[in-house]
Amino acid sequence: MRAAGGLFIADEVQAGFGRTGRWWGYQVMGVQPDIVVLGKPMGNGLPLAGVVARTELVDLFRQRTRYFNTFASSPLQAAVGMAVLDELERRDLLNRAADLGAYLRTKLCDMQTNRMGDIRGHGLFIGIEWVEDRNTKNPDRDGAIHVVDALKDKGFLISNAGALGNVLKIRPPLVFEQRHADLFLTAFEETLRELT
Repeated sequence: MRAAGGLFIADEVQAGFGRTGRWWGYQVMGVQPDIVVLGKPMGNGLPLAGVVARTELVDLFRQRTRYFNTFASSPLQAAVGMAVLDELERRDLLNRAADLGAYLRTKLCDMQTNRMGDIRGHGLFIGIEWVEDRNTKNPDRDGAIHVVDALKDKGFLISNAGALGNVLKIRPPLVFEQRHADLFLTAFEETLRELT
């Protein structure tokens, strides 16, 4: 890709800032991006985003383009971004995400039914393929939507995602604790009994 002049851009809006148990999602994959885009969790609700790139790319961009941004950051955004980083470190949220994610994946595997295909993820970024049958792995988008709706009725927000819409995306907040994980697992197990 790079030999042909391409660049690898890592979108860390969802996977970054400790979600995977590492600072950045690309670290889990063992790749080195040319450009990284950052967003939502960076400001903890305050609009804040960023772009990080290799020095030579930034220098080339500056040579060729005059950059202007109406919504450039201010001292407020900088202070909020620093506070987020401080909290991530102070509360050891990366290690918590890694530990709780491993716990959730283990428990989900223990309750795996014929409707659950692959269970994968890192940290608190977990996906479960919802299928018609685990052997054929035919995707079941409608079934995934039923699981999402049933969990919503029990007070847990997840979503269906993926190219076929059949992946249950479990992405709790980084302040998720063991007691929250157990509550979720109880609700998920109840949902499995109701729907399968």
